[in-house]
Amino acid sequence: MNLQIQWKIFIAMARANVLGYGGGPATIPLVHKEIVEKYRWMNDEEFTEVVALGNTLPGPIITKLCGYVGYRVGGIVGMINAVLATVMPTAIIMLILVGTLTTFRETPIVQGMTNAIMPIVGVLLLSLTYNFLKQSTQKAGFFLTIVLTVISLLLFEWLNLHPAILIVSLIAIAFAQKPKPQPARKEEA
Repeated sequence: MNLQIQWKIFIAMARANVLGYGGGPATIPLVHKEIVEKYRWMNDEEFTEVVALGNTLPGPIITKLCGYVGYRVGGIVGMINAVLATVMPTAIIMLILVGTLTTFRETPIVQGMTNAIMPIVGVLLLSLTYNFLKQSTQKAGFFLTIVLTVISLLLFEWLNLHPAILIVSLIAIAFAQKPKPQPARKEEA
């Protein structure tokens, strides 16, 4: 067991989850910054695939994402380490602050903090959406991405279709698609 790697896993996951406000989806861009940009444990494409896969499974996305990365980088110990680093800071902060915030939730300072954070969370989610759409256009093509995005938005927002039905339908469409032929690679001499 490499203690230096385990420490990096813990710090990366804890830092992202301590700074992430608004739950798992809002924390994903911070985890991306740590995993892809800082430590380079994955590239953008791999990260997008892991997030997409994690969204199809039940449970909180952020613990699945961090657990997978921890396992990939540091094995079973890395997975446990990453999940603890993901859950522990939030649990500790909640225990400390829940009473305080409940007591002072009507004060202008706490309401101002909450109102000031909301646009930042919105920007983080917008950034994540943009990255997903960019990756999707590279994989599925621009036209198919736009069509599936518009149809999904209509079904989800205006017809109130349950997200699980939408996800299963899109997975079925993906399986039904004929794979694009990959260009042949030249063998290096």
